[in-house]
Amino acid sequence: MAVMERRRGHPLLVTLPLAILALTAGCSATFLEEEDMILGALLGSSSPSSAAAAAAKRGVGGTNASGTRTRQGRYVLGWKEEIAAAAGRPELAAWLRGVRRRIHERPELAYEEVETSRLVREELDGMGVPFRHPLARTGVVATLGTGRPPVVALRADMDALPIQGTVKLLFQPAEESGCGAKRMIEDGALEGVEAIFAVHVSHQHPTSIIGSRTGALLAGCGFFKAVIRGRDAPPPPEHHHHQRRQPAADPILAASSTIISLQSLVSREADPLDSQVVSVAVVNATTGDDSTDSHAVVLGGTFRAFSDASFYHLRRRIEEVIAAQSRVHGCAASVDFFEDESFYPPTVNDARMYGHVRRVATELLGAGAYRDVPAMMGAEDFSFYSQVVPAGFYYIGVRNETLGSVHTGHSPYFMIDEDVLPTGAAVHAAIAERFLADHASLTGTGVASGDDMAEEQEL
Repeated sequence: MAVMERRRGHPLLVTLPLAILALTAGCSATFLEEEDMILGALLGSSSPSSAAAAAAKRGVGGTNASGTRTRQGRYVLGWKEEIAAAAGRPELAAWLRGVRRRIHERPELAYEEVETSRLVREELDGMGVPFRHPLARTGVVATLGTGRPPVVALRADMDALPIQGTVKLLFQPAEESGCGAKRMIEDGALEGVEAIFAVHVSHQHPTSIIGSRTGALLAGCGFFKAVIRGRDAPPPPEHHHHQRRQPAADPILAASSTIISLQSLVSREADPLDSQVVSVAVVNATTGDDSTDSHAVVLGGTFRAFSDASFYHLRRRIEEVIAAQSRVHGCAASVDFFEDESFYPPTVNDARMYGHVRRVATELLGAGAYRDVPAMMGAEDFSFYSQVVPAGFYYIGVRNETLGSVHTGHSPYFMIDEDVLPTGAAVHAAIAERFLADHASLTGTGVASGDDMAEEQEL
C-alpha cells in the first residue's frame, strides 16, 4: 500500500506512470514478445537489448544489473533496469515537473486542499486508477495491484510496480498542521497495510543522494500554552476603609518561577544520553488571555524528545510544574497542549524497513548514493503511521548551489532541483516493488535469505 501526501516542496503523483507501466507489462520476470516491444518503444528502441542498453546508460547495469537472458537468447529486463528505463523517459520528467508546478501555483492550507485533491483525482481518473475520496475531509487513497495481501504503503512523491500484491497511494491533507496522518488512519487509510514508506526532500544533501537511519529519526514535538492568573485580595470592610489594600497574587512572579523550573526538567531530570528539549518561547504579561484580563500572564513553548516514554514524560511534567508553581504563588493556571492540532510523537524507523530502503537505494543507485544521517529535532506527522505499522522514512537530496536550491522547506526562498524527480520516483517505486517481491523475508512470514539475515545482524 503506498501512501502519498501533499507536502510543500513534494510532488504528489511521481510514481503513478511507473505503476501503470508495471501493471500493463505484467510480472517483470515474464515479459511477452509484445511487452518487450512496448518497453523498447518507450525507450526509443525496437529491441529488448537496446532497451537494456539504454537502461544501463542511465546508471543501472553492469555489476548492478538484475536482468537475465532466456534460452531463446532474449534479454529480459530485471527490476532495476525496468525502473530505471521508465524513470528515464523525458515525458515522465516533464509530467512530474508540470504536476509539481501546478500544485505550487495554488498552495492550500490544512484541510483546505480542495484544488490539490481535485488535481489528484483528475490525474488518477485519467490513468484509470481507482480511489477513495474523501478521507480526512480532502484526502484520497488510490489502490493499485491485485487487492490481495501482501500490502505495502508509500507516502509522498511516488509509487509503482505492484507485482504480487497491492499498492495504495495515500494523498494526505494537513501535514504541516492539523495531524492529517492521524485523521487518515482514523478514516481507514491503513486498513490491511503491512508496511509504509515515505520520502522527504532535504537541502542538506546533494541532489539524488538518499539518506536515512534506523530507529528514531525525528523527534516527537509538542507545543504548550499556559495562562497563569492572579487574583486580588478581597476589599476591606467598609468600617475599615482607611485600611491599606491587601497585596494581590502576582502572576508575573509565578510565571518567572515557572520558567526557571521548566528549564530544569531537561538539565536535572533527563538522562544526558537521551536528547530532550523544553523551551519557553513566548511570554506575554501585558493583557493576558484577552484584552480585559489584566491579571494574567501567558507562556508558550515547545518540547521534544526521541522516544515515546520521554516525550509523554515531558508533557506530564510540564503540566505539573506549571500548576504547582502557580499554586505556590497563590495563582491559578490552565495548560493547552494542542493535541488535536500539532502534537506529533517521534518518527521511528523499523530496523527491517530501514534496511530495505538502504538496500534498494544502494542496489539501484550505487553505494555512493546512500548515506546514514543523524537524528534531527524536527518532527513529522508520518510518526502516526510509524506507530501503527512498520515504517521506513528517508530523505532525498535536492541541494544544488548553482540553482540556489539550498534553503529549508519552510523558507520563503525554498526551491528544489527538479532533476531529482525521476530519481526519486524510481527509488520510491523500487522500494514498493521490492517489498512485495521480498515480502516473506521482510515481514518474518517466511525464511529470510542469507543476505537478509546478514543485513539484520549488521543493523
